[in-house]
Amino acid sequence: MPIDRVRRKLVNGFACTAASAAVLPCCLGRAALAAAGSLEFKVRNVADGVFAFQGVDELMSAANQGAISNLGAVVGTDAVAVIDSGGSLVEAHAFIGAIGKMTAKPVRYLINTHMHPDHIFGNAAFRGIGATIVGHHNLPRALEARGTFYLQSFREQIGDALMKGIEIVPPTSLVDDRLQLDLGGRVLELQAWKAAHTDNDLTVFDGATGTLFAGDLVFVGSLPTLDGSLLGWLRQMDALAAIGAARVVPGHGPVPTDWPRALTAERHYFEALAHDIRKAIADGMPLSEAVKTAGRSERGNWHLFDEYNERNATAAFAELEWE
Repeated sequence: MPIDRVRRKLVNGFACTAASAAVLPCCLGRAALAAAGSLEFKVRNVADGVFAFQGVDELMSAANQGAISNLGAVVGTDAVAVIDSGGSLVEAHAFIGAIGKMTAKPVRYLINTHMHPDHIFGNAAFRGIGATIVGHHNLPRALEARGTFYLQSFREQIGDALMKGIEIVPPTSLVDDRLQLDLGGRVLELQAWKAAHTDNDLTVFDGATGTLFAGDLVFVGSLPTLDGSLLGWLRQMDALAAIGAARVVPGHGPVPTDWPRALTAERHYFEALAHDIRKAIADGMPLSEAVKTAGRSERGNWHLFDEYNERNATAAFAELEWE
C-alpha cells in the first residue's frame, strides 16, 4: 500500500523528547524519568505497510526505559497488528503514538511473541486502546508462573518510576498451532513453536511482503538467551529457515536482516555450546567448571556474551546430561 505524506514523515524519524511531553501522548509519564534523558523512538519502514522499532543491545534499565527488544507493526486496509508491546508503558505509549502518526486505522491486535518482560510489559497500554492480545497457547500459564517474579525483580532493575502502571496482561486469543489474522487485504500467518527460546515462542509472517517477525527465536548480534530447550531450538532451526521470507525482524538486532542468513551465527553458537557441554559431560567435568568454558570460542562475536553465556551453559548442561 502507498505511504502517505504523514507516514513518510514518520519513517524519517519520530522523536519523543521531554520538551514535547506536554503535547505528545506517546510521552505519557516521561516527566518522571527526567534523569534518563529523552526517549528517542524512531520507527523504520522495512517493507510496504510494515514498520519496526529497533531496540538497543543492552540490559533493561531506567536509562533505556526498557526499550531493548524490536517491535513491529503491520498496516492493512482495515486495521493494524502490532508485534510485541515493549519493556515499559513509556515505550508502549510511544509506539501507539507513532502508529497514530502513520495511520488512522485501529490497532486491532497485539501479538506477543513470548513471555519475557522486554516484549510484554507494555501490554496494558494496548489493552487500554481495545486491541485483542494474541499469544502462544502456553503463554498464559507462563505469565501466571513468572509474572509476580517479573514485577518484583524488574522493579529493582529499572526502578519504581518506569514500573508504574505495568501489569502482567495475558493474551485472550491463543494459537495452538497456526492462526491467520486478516487486517484487510493483508493476512498474517502466526505459528506456535515447540520449546526453544521459551516454551511459548510465536512467529508472525506477512506473506504480502515476505517479512518475518521472529521474536526471540532469532537474535542477531546480541547473544541468544536460552529459557526453553537447546535441543528443541536446534531441531526446529531448519523448519524456521524454511519459511519463505525475504527479510526478518529479529527479536534483537538489526532491523531488518536478510533471511535466512540471520540464522547463521545463532546456529553456530548453539552448535558450539552443545559440542562443548557434551564434551564436558563425557570428560566428567562438573557443572561449575563446564559453564565457565563452554561456548567461550564465541565470546568475540556477541553483545552481552558475559551477561548470558554462563546461564545458557547451565541450562544446556541440565538438558544434555540426560540425552
